[in-house]
Amino acid sequence: MIDYDVCVIGGGPAGYAAAMRAIDYGKKVVLIEKEKLGGAGLYDGVLSSKTMWEYSQTVLNAKKHINSGNLKLDVQWKDMKKTIQEAIFERSFQLSCHLKILQEEDKKHLFKLERGKATLIDKHSIQIEGKKKTKIITAENIVLATGSKPRMLPHIDIDEKTILSSDGITHLDDFPKSMVILGAGVIGCEFASIFANIGKTKVYIIDKQDRILPFEDEDISQLISKNLSRKGVHIHKNSQLVKMEIIDGEVEYTLEDEQGKQEIFKVEKALVSIGRVPNTINLGLENLKINLGPRGHIIDENTRTNIPNIYAVGDLTSHMALVNVAELEGRHAIEQMYDKPEPLSYKNISSIMFLDPEVATVGMNEQQARSKDLDYRLVKLDYSTVARAIAMRQTEGFIKILVTDDDEMRILGMRALGAHASSIIQAVALLISMNKGIDTLVNLIHPHPSIIEGVQEAVRMLRGNPIFKSAIFNDKLKCYRFSDGEITRLDNLLD
Repeated sequence: MIDYDVCVIGGGPAGYAAAMRAIDYGKKVVLIEKEKLGGAGLYDGVLSSKTMWEYSQTVLNAKKHINSGNLKLDVQWKDMKKTIQEAIFERSFQLSCHLKILQEEDKKHLFKLERGKATLIDKHSIQIEGKKKTKIITAENIVLATGSKPRMLPHIDIDEKTILSSDGITHLDDFPKSMVILGAGVIGCEFASIFANIGKTKVYIIDKQDRILPFEDEDISQLISKNLSRKGVHIHKNSQLVKMEIIDGEVEYTLEDEQGKQEIFKVEKALVSIGRVPNTINLGLENLKINLGPRGHIIDENTRTNIPNIYAVGDLTSHMALVNVAELEGRHAIEQMYDKPEPLSYKNISSIMFLDPEVATVGMNEQQARSKDLDYRLVKLDYSTVARAIAMRQTEGFIKILVTDDDEMRILGMRALGAHASSIIQAVALLISMNKGIDTLVNLIHPHPSIIEGVQEAVRMLRGNPIFKSAIFNDKLKCYRFSDGEITRLDNLLD
């Protein structure tokens, strides 16, 4: 006899969401978690790093308003760490209390939380190795949601004290006097922004390419790079790491430039931020011959693996490693079991990069559009023309929207870089999912003053009838057409 309708392995964002969705269908579900509920979405991950970023932004804003030489802002690591711990406790308390009360009031006994390490034995049997005993349970369907961990390099000794991964960065004892970050992607640049905002750490970034954030368009990369440099961050561009080791309690690293010249640097700490890898080791995948991709991710089709009753969600798959995506996939896996949902679409997933300034993205950027040989039109509007940005005294940034090169002007993607960027992107994400053009945004009445008014003015520019004419502010309001491999600047009205 089968014990459960659904077994969810992993209590992070994807697994938690899947378990709660199974309850909605009235199914008997067990959630297995070997360590802490919330996973990397809560501990040593998204919540902790974003709490750090918010704290650092408060410090940065305070510095901007302290213009008297007699005032000095003394930021202590223990104060920031206390804030991080409070945020983690608040969220973990919510999750734990939610499950505790859920089980107490669960008259149908639908939900069970099991603590221990789960291993697949066959397509319906799971072994749970707890602290005191080991047992085997059975389930009709299984959802794998064990998340990911920082990627390590075999020639670097990450001791989480001197050379750290993103898992260890919040466990420092104090702000280091100097730190090198290996990796110029989102996580590396976010931590560089955090420590640069505080201003107690000399930060270095090792970038093997010619610019940071290489997956984004050059204008975004340039502005973030400029702001990091302005705060004293040194970016080792086009540099290959030859060696990194701990010597006398500090980090010594050797870089090689494009000409083959090598140079040695010394810093107090190092952060290795080169991506994450899925937690598939000792999960028992080999027992069922579940298909894996070349980078170790589970191959799935709309969350379903090659074993029909086993699903993979979140960071285990090769899709976007974001909390909102993980939760969506967890819920979708359950819906596939008991319903007939539309296939998941990843083309309108919104994301935020916690940098200076904040960056919000959805859909394609220019690089991606060109790689697909798409013709498109582009509008770029500077934040300095938006009334709310002026009122906030935060006019650095821009809004950029890509649309199809036709009369419909269906939205392909958007990038917002600046204050409140993450708050203005969702309307565009909705239009992308609906495969709609820009006219809906043109005719909406937005609150005033708000940053989203800049989005409305941008799409008005694409239609050729903006309030501000680009012929007057041609350095702040720009329209382009990319066609047949060539980009052309358009004047006030479109051709």
